[in-house]
Amino acid sequence: MDEVLAAVGPRLRQIRRQRGCTLAALSKTTGIAVSTLSRLESGQRRPSLELLLPIAQAHQVPLDELVGAPPVGDPRVRLKPIRRGDMTVVPLTQQPGGLQAFKMIMGAGRSEPDPRTHEGYEWLYVLSGNLRLVLAEHDVVLKVGEVAEFDTRLPHWFGSTGEAPVEILSLFGPQGERMHVRAKPKGGSG
Repeated sequence: MDEVLAAVGPRLRQIRRQRGCTLAALSKTTGIAVSTLSRLESGQRRPSLELLLPIAQAHQVPLDELVGAPPVGDPRVRLKPIRRGDMTVVPLTQQPGGLQAFKMIMGAGRSEPDPRTHEGYEWLYVLSGNLRLVLAEHDVVLKVGEVAEFDTRLPHWFGSTGEAPVEILSLFGPQGERMHVRAKPKGGSG
């Protein structure tokens, strides 16, 4: 941070000179005293937003150019798939704890139910294929676009129907933390 702030003064001087502007002319345009502008450029005065905004406007440059803001990092998330036999799990959240999101792809070979229980709450959305969900005494097939949510303390298992692979989005959270969908009721009032 100190390096970035230290580089502001020389950058201000360089931009002003490139535009052929004097300290007096910049002072008149911005309303900032010549002595303050001089101290900013020499590094004797710490730059502030109140000083930099009028200077950026006077030079018609983005504030980022005045302060030499570092480029924004690559926004892409580097996903690391985990393969377990006929299933690929792609963690979509990076932080541990709280709600976790996963994309799961289960091959057609994952079709033999083996119900398990554990603490938590799960929400499943079918992206492609048909998902077989065994939940306590229920044995259902969910198609593309269908959703299921359940308490994972109930014996459960999910996988392919055996016909083709299935791809799902899974949100998993600690016990008592449920997913909520907020939507306007049909009919317009709400």
